[in-house]
Amino acid sequence: MAYKEKEVEKLYYSMGELSAMFNVNASLIRFWEKEFDIINPHKNKKGNRMFTKEDVDQFRIIYNLVKERGFTLQGAKDKLKNNKEDTIGTSEVVYSLQRIKAFLLELKNEL
Repeated sequence: MAYKEKEVEKLYYSMGELSAMFNVNASLIRFWEKEFDIINPHKNKKGNRMFTKEDVDQFRIIYNLVKERGFTLQGAKDKLKNNKEDTIGTSEVVYSLQRIKAFLLELKNEL
């Protein structure tokens, strides 16, 4: 029987890790942090940004609106302001479907 270790969820993610997760430049993350008040990373003593799981989730929502659905920054801000619950729900569904697709493709490659 194969044993798969449970993944440990991190408390904080670095700028580099967040950048790699979404395949974007750190400058885009810093820019969106200024544009959207829902991204609030902690800064350590050196001033490095440390993103929580909630920050990653918020970034994922913005990424979905701007990069995947083609919203302008102002359009994304308006969507989050006027219909946040629906926007978050849609983003979560898309993310879940992407994870399922990746799992199924991995499973297919193993067959």
